[in-house]
Amino acid sequence: MPASDAKTPRERYRAQVREEVKARAWEQIAGAGASALSLNAIAKQMGMSGPALYRYFANRDELITELVRDAYRSLADRCQEAAEGGADLAGLARTLREWALADPHRYFLVYGTPVPGYRAPSDTTLIASEIMAVLLDACAADEAPEDPFDTHLAEHRLWAGDHPAPAAALHRALRFWARLHGVLSLELAGHFTGMGFDPAELYAAETRSLTGP
Repeated sequence: MPASDAKTPRERYRAQVREEVKARAWEQIAGAGASALSLNAIAKQMGMSGPALYRYFANRDELITELVRDAYRSLADRCQEAAEGGADLAGLARTLREWALADPHRYFLVYGTPVPGYRAPSDTTLIASEIMAVLLDACAADEAPEDPFDTHLAEHRLWAGDHPAPAAALHRALRFWARLHGVLSLELAGHFTGMGFDPAELYAAETRSLTGP
């Protein structure tokens, strides 16, 4: 029996309300940013009282955490699907850009400016590490020239968890992640507007420089 069928009517109603709250929250974020998120405003939109809505989300931070989890989970699943479909580093780069362009507000919630006063719980970091694990697998599959920075990474690899990738692969993954996110962040924030070139071509060029021989 599907899990949804095993839920009681009250549980199904609660799940539906939580999903509507999250949908309203994304609308708020799109309009004014995550720092302006207001549960009371959402309650008013839904025809509920503030105290009634707090039965579904205890506070703003709990709601933001759910949105962050959903965002990371979405990207982690997309990256894993791409990897299982045989995507190489270039394919993962395309997957990242497609995901970001599909919903820039979701992208900025997890990779943009931190929300003032909010600190994500550790389990969101665990989901994010799944994304990095896919990238490390792809980097470890390719040989990379040694660099002095590799020695530093070999001693400071906490961010990579217990992934067995060699230091050269760690270095390549960091370069890939930092440079492509840099281009994406500038593009999505509109900083390339009026500069006379196609951001997609710049992203492709950066990908080639990172994945070429």
